[in-house]
Amino acid sequence: MRAPLVVSPSGVARFLLSQQGLGAGREWPSGAGSAAALGAIRRLECVQLDPVAVVERNQHLVLAARLRGYAPRSLDALRRQGAVFEYWANAACVLPIERFPLFEGTRRRFRRRLAPELRPLRPIVRRMFAALEAGGPLAAREFVSPERLRGYWDGAEARTKATSHALTLLFRTGALVVARREGAERYFDLPERVIPAPLLRDAEAMATEDADEGLLDMYLRAYRIVDGSDARFGWRALGAAGRAAAIRRRQRAGTIVPLHIPGVSRQYFALAEDVPALRRWDRTTQDDAAGREGARFLPPLDNLLWRRERIADLFGFRYLWEGYLPAARRQYGHYAMPILIGSRLVGRIDPRLDRARGRLVIRLLHLEPGVAVTRALRRELAAGLDAFARFHRVRGVEVEQTEPARLRV
Repeated sequence: MRAPLVVSPSGVARFLLSQQGLGAGREWPSGAGSAAALGAIRRLECVQLDPVAVVERNQHLVLAARLRGYAPRSLDALRRQGAVFEYWANAACVLPIERFPLFEGTRRRFRRRLAPELRPLRPIVRRMFAALEAGGPLAAREFVSPERLRGYWDGAEARTKATSHALTLLFRTGALVVARREGAERYFDLPERVIPAPLLRDAEAMATEDADEGLLDMYLRAYRIVDGSDARFGWRALGAAGRAAAIRRRQRAGTIVPLHIPGVSRQYFALAEDVPALRRWDRTTQDDAAGREGARFLPPLDNLLWRRERIADLFGFRYLWEGYLPAARRQYGHYAMPILIGSRLVGRIDPRLDRARGRLVIRLLHLEPGVAVTRALRRELAAGLDAFARFHRVRGVEVEQTEPARLRV
């Protein structure tokens, strides 16, 4: 096995940004159309979906941060074209359609594990399938049932509709797929009416071990810099021993290499094919991504932020999505978005849309301690906020509070 590659935290950070379409030095799709959006999703491997709409939803914010001129209709077009599908990867994600067979091992495990839960729901499931065969795709709200049971998010009281719970189980097992979305609402249909037949045949014929290895490859390409303590490693419930075994196997095969990052105690690994780029970015001292596009604002579920520990180790930036905290415990706001300028995470904004007045309101613009308030910084923040407002198709920006107080944009 190879000796650890010594690389600085800043070098790894610049490399990671370049791989994720947020930095300099890497060809990325250009343009505002669906082809560019599909190219970006393929490079990222997947984009996480979220129904929260304080501003635009997460999936659109991820793509807008990387593609100048991106519009949400581009992703809608990809759905209509059958170029993407939804499934459980890092979480609920939109993925390139050609990756469908790689999740067959996951679907098979769900079929085995969820069979006891589905068994008492068979009468309801039969009615749901009959409705889909007669007139699918159908929105989740169109499946009506008076029965209530304890869903995954319920407490002691059974509050979840039986049909809603059945949809969750059927989606995970692959018996149903999401055909499209309208806003946050999902429309379900039968797989044979949504997924191309060759991909369905490939999935059925694929050995579980091959699917799992392909899924691990996909995970490694998505993250680029990984550590074995990530509970989502390989996008499977592997456990600590399974993660360690997968890493050893990949090290012996020579496809991943350990990194030694001075000042970072966590053990990280990189793809062997990325070693030349890591060395190149480690030699680069000039932040040539700064000043090109203004500040960019990353949503809480952006691909770069999936592993919070990695952000702290490489960028020196501690981030917590405070939307799940009681209001009194929030420090930065319900939907605080990290601010990226060049290769630095310099602060965060807490935005909301005043849709009635057509304004983007920044409830708080906070800079990290030690970030100098310079003319260049103000210029990049102003340019970023203007672009963010244009993306949301509103007329202007209002900043209610800044930290430090002397900061004016």
